[in-house]
Amino acid sequence: MRPSRRGVRVPAGVAAGYVVVRRGKVVLRYRERAVFRSASVVKLLIALDHLRGGKRDVRLLEPMLRSSDDRAATELWRRGGRGEIIERMVRLVGLRDTAPPPADKPGFWGYTALSAGDVARVYRYLMRVPEGKVVLGYLRKSTRCGADGFDQSFGIPRLGRDAAVKQGWSGFGDVPAVRCRGNAVRVAAPLGIGRPVLHTTGVVGDRIVVVLTLQPAGSGFEAGAKRVTALTRQVYAAS
Repeated sequence: MRPSRRGVRVPAGVAAGYVVVRRGKVVLRYRERAVFRSASVVKLLIALDHLRGGKRDVRLLEPMLRSSDDRAATELWRRGGRGEIIERMVRLVGLRDTAPPPADKPGFWGYTALSAGDVARVYRYLMRVPEGKVVLGYLRKSTRCGADGFDQSFGIPRLGRDAAVKQGWSGFGDVPAVRCRGNAVRVAAPLGIGRPVLHTTGVVGDRIVVVLTLQPAGSGFEAGAKRVTALTRQVYAAS
């Protein structure tokens, strides 16, 4: 492992970027402008754009935010004009490092580029606008299992505190080695393509916590989840 800030140690082989905002002030940051592919974290922007358009398709919005449903995200991505969603949200929120997917992959919303600093800006924006109450309300009711069967209770949910959470994962295949069960229980740069990403983001009490990671090539989901959870606990404790 290698140290980052305030004694936080990033697991060996992992590239990370993180930010903690407390009561409106950044209290911890590390490689906050490093760019990662978004995976499902971009669903925050898809949801915000949808709501800003004066719509609220609960049939799609709720499963996309609570259970990270990809089919719902793909439909809203198509309706919103794909990469145009990102361009609108960059202007609206004032994002610095976020960019649409590569031109040759316009349908791959998970290939949106973003940074920990920008994700924190998105949460700060959500906390002060009416649309944010809808988004954060669904995130506070996130399910333990994602719609694809992956367990999305890693990272922030393991802190044992009430939180509004949006997770992201990509590069672990379409089907988990061990399918998650128990949803009734609440709990424009290189994008690292070819290596798995695993992100945990959300609002925890008076803090916005964003931890983005690029995992070692060939990592399994469970091993990656343990690394992200350990890192998140350190980041939270250091802030």
